[in-house]
Amino acid sequence: MGKSYPTVSEEYQKAVEKCKRKLRGHVAEKHCAPIILRVAWHSAGTFDVETKTGGPFGTIRHPEVLAHGANNGLEIAVRLLKPIKEHFPILSYADFYQLAGVVAVEITGGPEIPFHPGRPDKGELPPEGRLPNATKGQFGSSEGCIFDHMGLSDKDIAALSGGHTLGRCHKERSGFEGPWTSNSLIFDNSYFKELLSGEKEGLIQLPSDKALLEDPIFRPLVEKYAADEDAFFADYADAHLKLSELG
Repeated sequence: MGKSYPTVSEEYQKAVEKCKRKLRGHVAEKHCAPIILRVAWHSAGTFDVETKTGGPFGTIRHPEVLAHGANNGLEIAVRLLKPIKEHFPILSYADFYQLAGVVAVEITGGPEIPFHPGRPDKGELPPEGRLPNATKGQFGSSEGCIFDHMGLSDKDIAALSGGHTLGRCHKERSGFEGPWTSNSLIFDNSYFKELLSGEKEGLIQLPSDKALLEDPIFRPLVEKYAADEDAFFADYADAHLKLSELG
């Protein structure tokens, strides 16, 4: 059911390739892949399928959007990426942040995610309250799922949760402290393995993580991804692509 993508000029496409190379070096050097992935996700995750508003259109760079509770700390990512973006004025911020998210997964050993340029920057800022909050169970049908408004499937949501294999919680941002896995700069399936093996000294499991285990839809996916990294990578790449192209 091929999606038709916007066409961009050859010059634009060349800038994308060049920017991707620069991002690889920059993100590796600064060890900032986790927060760069988060900025891409939080930019896209504001999409609302009903009203067709929000989504990955560059609005995350605005102070009003960075001030949303769920975006605590993301001004660091915007600041880290700024010098690279200045080299590529031709690129929209919308494309740039999603490209950075793809690079963050790739350079930490995760799957390659296809990238299609052509997102415009939009002026309309998304309202607060569309992004996940660490203290709530965000899955399952009973309490209404925070991801429902994005139009993602259960499988997409389970796979995207595995992105927590990168990074850690910071008390000043989320109220929680610590990494989910023992190596927070490697993209693999250890998030699911740790989730199944129970709480460990020095590692964190949030209420939203535990909710995955308690849900009859999500539990089998957690077990599948813990046992089969290739299956997780394939589903993650699909889900990340979908998230990066919402709207």
